[in-house]
Amino acid sequence: MEHKPWKTLSSRLIYQNPWMSLREDIAEMPDGRTTLYGVATFGDCVGVVPFLDDDRILLVRQYRYVQKEARLEIPTGGVKEGESLEEAAQRELQEETGYRAERLTWISSYYTSKCICDETAHLYIGEGLSPVPHTPDETEFIEVGTFPFAEALRMVIGCQIMDSMSVIAILHSARLRGELR
Repeated sequence: MEHKPWKTLSSRLIYQNPWMSLREDIAEMPDGRTTLYGVATFGDCVGVVPFLDDDRILLVRQYRYVQKEARLEIPTGGVKEGESLEEAAQRELQEETGYRAERLTWISSYYTSKCICDETAHLYIGEGLSPVPHTPDETEFIEVGTFPFAEALRMVIGCQIMDSMSVIAILHSARLRGELR
C-alpha cells in the first residue's frame, strides 16, 4: 500500500526553550483537505544501561516534575548540538552516575511518540565502567543506586520502573542476555 505524504502549507512557532519547541502547522492531507497539526520537537535523546559487572547495574532516582514523583530509571538525556550519540551517552552517564563506559553497545532506537512529538531515543548498554570526576547538571538532583539486573527487570515487569527509555532498554538488555522468557 502506497501512502502519499502530507504537505505542510504553513508553520508557526508557538513556544521555544532550550529543551523543546512547539509549533502549529496547517497540513494538506492526501485527499486535499487541510488540518491543524501541533508538533512538539525535542530532537534526539540517549539512555544507557550501565553494567558494573555481569549482574549489577546502576540506576538513578530523580524527581520528575510532570509525574510529580521520583522513580528509578537509567541515565538519560538530550543530545547537544554537535555531539555524536555516543558522546551524549557518555556525557549523560558521567553527569548522572560519575562513571564512564569503556564500551557502549547500541541496542535500540525508537520514536518516543509517533503522532505529535519529534523525538528519537537511542539506547545503549554501557560496560567496563570506570569512576570519573563529574559535575551533575545544575537542574538535576540525583541519587545513584546499584541493583542486581534481575531486580531491575522485575521492577520493569512490575511497573515500578515506568520511564519508556528505561523499560525498553532493560527489556532489550534482558533479551540480549537471554533472560526474557
